[in-house]
Amino acid sequence: METHEAFRADLARSVRLLSAFRLEQSDPDYFYGLLARDTVAQLSTYTELDGALVVDVGGGPGYFADALRSAGARTVCVDCDAGEMRMRDGAMPEGAVLGSALRLPLVTGSVDVCFSSNVLEHVPDPVTMAEEMVRVTRPGGLVYLSYTSWYSPWGGHETSPWHYLGGHRAARRYERRYGKRPKNVYGESMYAVTVSRMLAWARRQDGAELLDAIPRYHPRWARHVVRLPGVREVVTWNLLLVLRRR
Repeated sequence: METHEAFRADLARSVRLLSAFRLEQSDPDYFYGLLARDTVAQLSTYTELDGALVVDVGGGPGYFADALRSAGARTVCVDCDAGEMRMRDGAMPEGAVLGSALRLPLVTGSVDVCFSSNVLEHVPDPVTMAEEMVRVTRPGGLVYLSYTSWYSPWGGHETSPWHYLGGHRAARRYERRYGKRPKNVYGESMYAVTVSRMLAWARRQDGAELLDAIPRYHPRWARHVVRLPGVREVVTWNLLLVLRRR
């Protein structure tokens, strides 16, 4: 098991992560490797990972699963796209399972941690996915759910910031400029998920207690932007919800 640095939500970390976003498609190994290490350090502040059974929902090629295993976790990576899972070296990641985030192929209450990073905005029914994550988590276990909010500067992913004028319009503009469709197509593989919608879902949960709702990439002192209606939709950027299964 590797030793991970202590997690520090300071300004230097925020700058490092947000600067790396421009490399997401040109150098995915660097970007996702950096993000995965940071995420595991953050997750470790909420729960013990050594020996824990963690399911990575929508884990694709397994960057997060690798970082979780380095922290001592046992991992299962669930994704509905075999091509996405084989992107790194042509092979399926260790512990890979083909399945939908909207109907996870896991027994109720079977995992210690249910984890998902930046997948929720890519499913047509985000509440169903979130409910499934709660379902498969054991009582006392942890749900770590983060996603890019639609009205954030990166809400349209590679079509940003033109998504502010409409998702379909942004996609058409991208296609005219680059001669190809964007990887993330509004209404097909990317959807508008707001901060307010999922905050409301988390707060009304009977099956889980909301432990934290914070802007994932921001310094600790900026965490309270989530409390500001309207402003939070733009400023939060990426919402992290951490819940404890009842």
